[in-house]
Amino acid sequence: GNNVLRMSSGIQTKPKTAVQKSKTSPLPRSPESGVKPQPKPSDKLNPKTIDPFAAYSQRSSAFAAMYAKGGIPCRLVHGSVKHKLRWECPPETVPFDPLLLTLAEGLRETKHPYTFVSIEGFKELLMVEGAAGKAIPLLPRLVPVLKAALAHSDDEVFGRGLDALVQLSAVVGPSLNDHLKHLLTNLSRRLMYKKFKEKITTALQNLEQCGGKVS
Repeated sequence: GNNVLRMSSGIQTKPKTAVQKSKTSPLPRSPESGVKPQPKPSDKLNPKTIDPFAAYSQRSSAFAAMYAKGGIPCRLVHGSVKHKLRWECPPETVPFDPLLLTLAEGLRETKHPYTFVSIEGFKELLMVEGAAGKAIPLLPRLVPVLKAALAHSDDEVFGRGLDALVQLSAVVGPSLNDHLKHLLTNLSRRLMYKKFKEKITTALQNLEQCGGKVS
């Protein structure tokens, strides 16, 4: 009987020390607290884009952060029929470096109002007088950003990247030719899908028209 008592008391004391250890030891808690803040940004993202495009997803939340702190000098104005942008200063006075690049980054956003601001802002910035002279020096940095949109798994992001590329081509003309080879694989990949065939074909015709014979 004493043996049984000893064993049972031995069994009882062991869990107590184990429980005490886990209470005092910070080890089981610290990995959790380290992991918890991370899922928050990804909760907002399209699940499709989280894994294979993690790098792009992180960048697009940077656009949201910049918009929130007023780093992008234009804002969405809700209209009853149509939304529009309000610029805090005339767009022709805004430095293209870095704003044109930042707006191009924003094309990969999947949330309102960032999507509208990036699409409309990119388009309106390219419409200012002297846009070609300001945009051409940025092409080596701008093309990889557009390429990331064209390589995105989200169809809408791809469509926005394609529109932006055509708008850019209309402004910079033949200057884009040397960079087109970096983008064609992404375009030909989507060309296999029926829903994109017409849109991409039209885009390529526009690129050819703006780029001249060489393109």
